[in-house]
Amino acid sequence: MTAKNLCLEHIVRPPSRISEKAPTLIMLHGYGSNEQDLFSFAPEFDDSYLIVSARAPLSMQGGGHAWYEIGIEPGGTKFVNDGQALKSRDLIARFIDEVIADYPANPEQLVLFGFSQGAILSYAVSLSFPQKVSRVVAMSGYVHEELLEEGYEKNDFSHLRMYCSHGSVDQVVPVAWDRKTKPFLDSLNIENHYSEFPVGHGVCPQNFAEIKTWLDKSFKTSQ
Repeated sequence: MTAKNLCLEHIVRPPSRISEKAPTLIMLHGYGSNEQDLFSFAPEFDDSYLIVSARAPLSMQGGGHAWYEIGIEPGGTKFVNDGQALKSRDLIARFIDEVIADYPANPEQLVLFGFSQGAILSYAVSLSFPQKVSRVVAMSGYVHEELLEEGYEKNDFSHLRMYCSHGSVDQVVPVAWDRKTKPFLDSLNIENHYSEFPVGHGVCPQNFAEIKTWLDKSFKTSQ
């Protein structure tokens, strides 16, 4: 299946049955990476999934890409370009619509599968526009409330399910930030699962195995 001309550059692994609407993973990579990174997981997923891995819009030196700029200001304060992040949030929301229109994607079984910046934006998109997403897998990220649409707390999240994980020795995105995620999601009555693994800023085999089990169980119990 050839990648189509959508608002984000991307690569695709088609489902085994392209005549039917397929459960769909939209992969969102982290800062400084590209669409090939998370796509390396694609062969491990059941062939019934349509997998679409997107490239962030900001080019970096060395061939990497970012959804928004980050840095350290004088004094050690972390800088996040929220304006760029909001543009990327809305670009991903548009990309979801394009994927559903142009590929055999089942809108009732659409997963945002994000790592680091991709996880942060997966939270932002799903909480701001929950009608576009049914599942979220967010690895090594956190909920950045400044990226949520005004009035998000009034949205209908009854169909939304989230899997959240983090490395307990992550030196890039502190695990303490993500430990706030579960109580935050609980306060919105969003069904969610949170796990930690004894790794840094990455995904260990035990983490990935749990993700696959959670996704399979999540979709089966929703049918």
